Amino acid sequence: MKKLFLSLVILPFSVITLTAQEIAKGIVFEDANQNSQFDRSEKRLADVQISNGKEVVTTNKKGEYQIEVDENTVLFVIKPTGYKVPLNSFNQPDFYYVHKPQGSPTLKYGGSKPTGPLPKQINFPLIKQTEENTFSALIFGDPQAYTLEEVDFFAKGIVHDLKGVKNMQFGLSLGDLVGDDLVLHQPYIKAVSEVGIPWYNLLGNHDMDFDAKEDRFADDTFENNFGPANYSFNLGQAHFIILDDILYPDPRDQKGYWGGFREDQLKFIENDLKFVPKNHLVVLAFHIPLAHDNEDNFRNSDRQRLFDLLKDFPHTVSLSAHTHLQQQLFYGKKEGWKQNKPHHEYNVGTTSGDWYSGMKDEKGIPMSTMRDGTPKGYAIMHVEGNQYKFDYRVANGSAKDQIGLYHTQKVKVGNRTKAMLMANFYMGHADDVVEYRIDQGSWKKMNFNPSIDYRYTESIIHYDSGRFNNYNNRPSDAVTSTHTWSVRLPRYQKPGKHTLEVKATDMYGQTHSATSTFEVIE
Repeated sequence: MKKLFLSLVILPFSVITLTAQEIAKGIVFEDANQNSQFDRSEKRLADVQISNGKEVVTTNKKGEYQIEVDENTVLFVIKPTGYKVPLNSFNQPDFYYVHKPQGSPTLKYGGSKPTGPLPKQINFPLIKQTEENTFSALIFGDPQAYTLEEVDFFAKGIVHDLKGVKNMQFGLSLGDLVGDDLVLHQPYIKAVSEVGIPWYNLLGNHDMDFDAKEDRFADDTFENNFGPANYSFNLGQAHFIILDDILYPDPRDQKGYWGGFREDQLKFIENDLKFVPKNHLVVLAFHIPLAHDNEDNFRNSDRQRLFDLLKDFPHTVSLSAHTHLQQQLFYGKKEGWKQNKPHHEYNVGTTSGDWYSGMKDEKGIPMSTMRDGTPKGYAIMHVEGNQYKFDYRVANGSAKDQIGLYHTQKVKVGNRTKAMLMANFYMGHADDVVEYRIDQGSWKKMNFNPSIDYRYTESIIHYDSGRFNNYNNRPSDAVTSTHTWSVRLPRYQKPGKHTLEVKATDMYGQTHSATSTFEVIE
């Protein structure tokens, strides 16, 4: 009796699934007059990929494609090298079509309105451009404004200094564009558009529809405001794959969220990579790091499946945010990576820093240093062929601002001093070489010593002791930094002033330096 009942229940749902599938058709064309409309004189483009977020198809010799869509599809073109996609008035790439005939389920922030029947044709314009294999891009971690005031902090503290920036091909924000209030998506879009370059976005755990009952609907308002939550594009010899790596509700208990991927997302990655040359650079971007030390943060099986899909691609790198720290993470064979050279994930520092906390600067913007002592800021990704490197830029700082020094300011003459020097190399990793010298003497290696940053702790003490007239919010408690080095200062028998120099050589062979002074006293 139970078996008969189940068969009756399954059959209608199977029929609904089948009939809900439709075939989207259209062409991809070279939009010579840039009016986003296909004109008969314009060239149709063959061998361009189109995706529904799972399958990936290629246009034929006539530039035509066909692909299945269902009632919850965001269809998009995968930008090929040598072309660009149109931009809307806010510098958002316009490369997708939302197909949700019935709209979203009832959601607090609206999701998508009903889009109606599938059009007879969905055409994608591309604009021909000259692309170099060497380029740079801006990478933002967690703008995460909870209020309009914090959107203003983001605009004045980060965006204004980048307005009209040159030689950047695009920008990418790594999720948590806002802090739960999705109404703030629009002010965020307006603010970041002022940078003046094409700007891509991905979904963070604070950009979701928390009242969605299924993960496939948790992205609906994001998709309405930004387009697909999973997509890819090409630039030069680099292929970028942008992913939503948040499972919501958490499949373990239907509460909260969990880092990981749905089956359709993994199929998209698999299908997408079929069209990527093995000698190209594959850049993956998502919000939650692929943490390997704690499955409470990320589902291990999903990370392993991702690594399996990348096993034949020797040039890869991942970008993440979420932690409001800065870390260089490496995954080797012990973590399931299938190649001899470990996979590098750059967990990027955030533009909101420590959630807009701490002392305000001369502009009235919170300094918002992160809990590991890294000042708030943003990254720059430099690509040359299939090789890459990163720089970090402190907000309102200079390119030279890469190392924070803390040391004993006044050292007592004698043999019993415990005077110390700490260097926080913001882009650092355990394998980097950090050295110091005093008064132009010989260079000596510092000891890699993960620790809390004393300068950051000092800011908390200032606040807790009542010296917070110019503070926004109390800074969060300090955490161990993964990029600090320290050493004891030498003993001196005579008073006098001395100059300290610290230099750090990063994984790309770039050298950075910082200087300071201390005094020996009786």
